[in-house]
Amino acid sequence: MAVDAGYITPHICKSILDDQLLPSIPYKRPMTKKGFMKKHQYVYDEYYDCYISEKNELLMYSTTNRDGYREYKSDAEKCKNCTILDQCTNSMNQQKVITRHVWQDYIDEAQHLRHVNTIKGAYKRRKETIERVFADGKEKHGLRYTQLRGITNVITEITLKYAAMNLKKLGKLKWIWA
Repeated sequence: MAVDAGYITPHICKSILDDQLLPSIPYKRPMTKKGFMKKHQYVYDEYYDCYISEKNELLMYSTTNRDGYREYKSDAEKCKNCTILDQCTNSMNQQKVITRHVWQDYIDEAQHLRHVNTIKGAYKRRKETIERVFADGKEKHGLRYTQLRGITNVITEITLKYAAMNLKKLGKLKWIWA
C-alpha cells in the first residue's frame, strides 16, 4: 500500500501491517528545531526501556500521556552542568523530554520496509497513477472546493466527478485500441 508522508502515523502504520499489507512510505525528515539534537541521536534501549544520550546519561520512562506517547525524561540535576545543554533542550527546568508512541515499532517496521526494492517500485508507481488523478481532479474538474453542504451531497458530487473522469479515461483507451 503506497501512502504519502502525511500518513506516517502510528495508527495508520499499525492498521496497514495488521491487515497483512506492506506499506510503501517515503522518508520524512525529523521536525526538530534547527540547532537542536534530533531524536535519532539518542539511542533507545529496548531491554531497559530508556533512552541514552551522547554523554551516556539515561532518560528514564516517566509517564504515558493521553495520546499514547511514553515520555522519557532526563535527570535535571545532571543536565544543569552539561556542556551540550543548549543543543539538547531549552526548557526552563533544564530537563530533556523524549516521546515515543506505544506503537512506534510499527512505524520502525514501515521505515525498514521502505528500503526493499519491490516496495520502492510501488511508491514510484504511486506518483504516476494516483497523484495524477488527484491533480487532474483539482485542476480540470473543480475538486478544490465544493458549493454543497453535508457529507452525503459532497460524496455524491465527488462520485459523479470521478465517474466522469473514469469514462473519459475509458474513451481515450477505446480510441487508442480502435
